Amino acid sequence: MTEVQKDRPWLFRTYAGHSTAAASNALYRSNLAKGQTGLSVAFDLPTQTGYDSDHELSKGEVGKVGVPVCHLGDMRTLFDDIPLEQMNTSMTINATAPWLLSLYIAVAEEQGADVSALQGTVQNDLIKEYLSRGTYICPPKPSMRMITDVAAYTREHLPKWNPMNICSYHLQEAGATPEQELSFALATACAVLDDLKGKVPEEHFPQMVGRISFFVNAGIRFVTEMCKMRAFVDLWDEICETRYGVDNPKFRRFRYGVQVNSLGLTEQQPENNVYRILIEMLAVTLSKKARARAVQLPAWNEALGLPRPWDQQWSLRMQQIMAMETDLLEYGDLFDGNPAVDAKVEELKAGARAELAAIDGMGGAVDAIEYMKSRLVEANADRIGNIEQGNTTVVGVNKFQQGEPSPLTAGDDAIMVVDPAVEAEQITRLNQWKADRDEAAVQQALSEVRAAAKDGTNIMPSSIKAAKAGATTGEWGAVVRAAFGQYRGPTGVSANPSNRTEGLDEIRDAVANTSQKLGRKLKFLMGKPGLDGHSNGAEQIAARARDCGMDITYAGIRLTPDEIVEAAQNDAAHVVGLSILSGSHIPLVEDLMGKMKAAGLSHIPVIVGGIIPDDDAERLRGMGVAKVYTPKDFELNRIMFDIVELADPNDIAAQ
Repeated sequence: MTEVQKDRPWLFRTYAGHSTAAASNALYRSNLAKGQTGLSVAFDLPTQTGYDSDHELSKGEVGKVGVPVCHLGDMRTLFDDIPLEQMNTSMTINATAPWLLSLYIAVAEEQGADVSALQGTVQNDLIKEYLSRGTYICPPKPSMRMITDVAAYTREHLPKWNPMNICSYHLQEAGATPEQELSFALATACAVLDDLKGKVPEEHFPQMVGRISFFVNAGIRFVTEMCKMRAFVDLWDEICETRYGVDNPKFRRFRYGVQVNSLGLTEQQPENNVYRILIEMLAVTLSKKARARAVQLPAWNEALGLPRPWDQQWSLRMQQIMAMETDLLEYGDLFDGNPAVDAKVEELKAGARAELAAIDGMGGAVDAIEYMKSRLVEANADRIGNIEQGNTTVVGVNKFQQGEPSPLTAGDDAIMVVDPAVEAEQITRLNQWKADRDEAAVQQALSEVRAAAKDGTNIMPSSIKAAKAGATTGEWGAVVRAAFGQYRGPTGVSANPSNRTEGLDEIRDAVANTSQKLGRKLKFLMGKPGLDGHSNGAEQIAARARDCGMDITYAGIRLTPDEIVEAAQNDAAHVVGLSILSGSHIPLVEDLMGKMKAAGLSHIPVIVGGIIPDDDAERLRGMGVAKVYTPKDFELNRIMFDIVELADPNDIAAQ
């Protein structure tokens, strides 16, 4: 009997990092011992946005959604006893990608590694940050310059490194249709390659095209998602050959990693999420022609809070069973020549080509950011509306809601909680690092970063020098901000109401009635305090409030509590809404409620939404928060009625 030759499996990754570099290092080594074959590093929000752990905006965010890395010492600890020369490391980092890659290179050199042998990826995709994730620092053009600086540097010094991971993952999380995910990601890739052309020798350009990788999402409609991946393969090959003249098929190959959809994970009946994750993984593994190079899966309970190591292990085992117990890797492509698949792929390609042509007509992805953002907000509104109206079924949410309580969510340790002391300890280590370093060497290195930023020299060599000298993430970020300026991206929420008024008549009447009692239009202020850039929920609440007839203010992400209080005062807001999904709701709301009281604004009701455990919700209500919403509160109209009720002067007088 002939032994079947199996394909090599994809890289098994788990997106991980939390609390401190030491705690994350222990988690990485444990995951590698369990059979994980690559690392995927999650950084905390201050690190992602170029702030040190002691900055005002970092309060409550340190170590929450990833690991804090302020300097070379933190990076050294993060990879202690992990030989980087033998590792394939993905770093989900964008605005500070040049800096984190500099720290990684410095640690690799300390380990005695051959830097040219390093393998891995920095995400380094700022365009999707403006559209969906929000961890940008600078305006688009200097951001694009730094993206291609990294790419040009890796071509010369890290030839096995992927300098950019064009990320459509967060586009789908923001509600993108498959056609939008395809076209917006490919438009971003074209913008990068257009800029990169002038930075590498012409004969090396095809190899650089071959180093560009993608990071995609796979949702629950797994047949459509699988067809989307086959469309990605075809379209990328087409673009590389016709637009960039890449002759070698190897350099035109669509190389991608994936994390399957987190947007569809439900707080209600969360055990169902295990099935969702498995089904979504099929979309990126079943088709050999469009199979992912690396897969990382969310944990079943991410809609509830920070997953534990056991939860991450469960997702890792799912991958291992698929790759090693089934016969999937023993066969060629299962879908070649399938008429239904071919027809769907062609339909998706046609839709994506039309969208790409529209973006090209605007001057490319950088110039089309506002257009793409507004399209995503509209698509997400359609998605939410379909769930609310029952046109889209979500089991356990809008259908089959009754069920047995889950034993998996029982007990005090069902969700991992970051110790609040972590932040103070991290700041102590940061202060000690600064006290022990050669300050003159740091300032000299930072002056070279400043000069490179201003004169157009590649930012990487001076950043590596600053990393080795002991500069911090916040210091590097401050230099970049001073050189290029800060930026506030478009919200995608216009002041003008949309045509989505179906089913809103009763609420619009209630808003009009309350506005008449108030003597002016009901004013709703939507605020995003802290560094959390997940703005999808805030955008949809603001847009629905606008369509219900309210006067809204939504300035976008990354506001301090002081800025929100000032806006509430200046706008004479009737209700203030806060959206916080990073887990930092307790310190941020506590700070804001104190400032509201000091400003004489305690009469303004405050509502809060986020991934908030029941105990935390009680604490927030104890601080004076009027209403707390979590992902299970998917009916936006119910929230609108609550806002109207809270603003009604008769109801306030009766309290």
